[in-house]
Amino acid sequence: MRTRQCLVTLLALVVGPALMFGGTISGKVTYTGTPAKQHPIDMSKEPSCAKQHATPVMTEGVVTGANNALDNVVVYVSAGADDANAPAQAITFTQKGCQYIPHVVTMHTGQELDVLNEDQTSHNIHPLAKVNREWNKSQPPGSPPIKDKWDQPEFIEVKCNIHPWMHGWFAVLKTNHYAVTSGDGAYTLPNLPPGKYTITAWHEGTTGGGESKTQDVTITGNETKTVDFSFALKPY
Repeated sequence: MRTRQCLVTLLALVVGPALMFGGTISGKVTYTGTPAKQHPIDMSKEPSCAKQHATPVMTEGVVTGANNALDNVVVYVSAGADDANAPAQAITFTQKGCQYIPHVVTMHTGQELDVLNEDQTSHNIHPLAKVNREWNKSQPPGSPPIKDKWDQPEFIEVKCNIHPWMHGWFAVLKTNHYAVTSGDGAYTLPNLPPGKYTITAWHEGTTGGGESKTQDVTITGNETKTVDFSFALKPY
């Protein structure tokens, strides 16, 4: 028994109490209504990008999956977590095939962002920030990464002034607890110490302005709580 207690204590020192005993919040994000249809993107004006795609790239404003799953939803702890410090590692936002990869990139306030151009053509990255400062920078092929960071939480729409079909989002959050849904609409927020949390789900929406939904949940130990979200979509 003493040996086992020593091992548990040692493990707690190595990985931290939040990793050993933290709770988890998970769930699915779905939709009701009729979502806007995805449309093929015509990249014929940029042949170097068009030839990278065996089939046409589809618009990503509303992406859905089986069983009414909703993709590209940012789910995060908006209140209750002590997340003052930004991670040291940079977040990467890649331009490849005249697409933004990923479509929605999440980062902590103050965390370094590296914007890469892996195409044979120039891009013009234009984050349409309203709370933070707006900027507009050109990036020719072969250029080093554009490095920047954001001071305030904000969902920032991003476009390319050269290729109007390129569209994405910077989700700047004051938390390290976040996830982005993909094919099945599922998300997981692990390693949460006991406490009361507000969970927010954000989706860019049909009109692109963004919509948020919130729920409160309490974690008392290393349990898993389920929090599901649903967005009402319109075909326009």
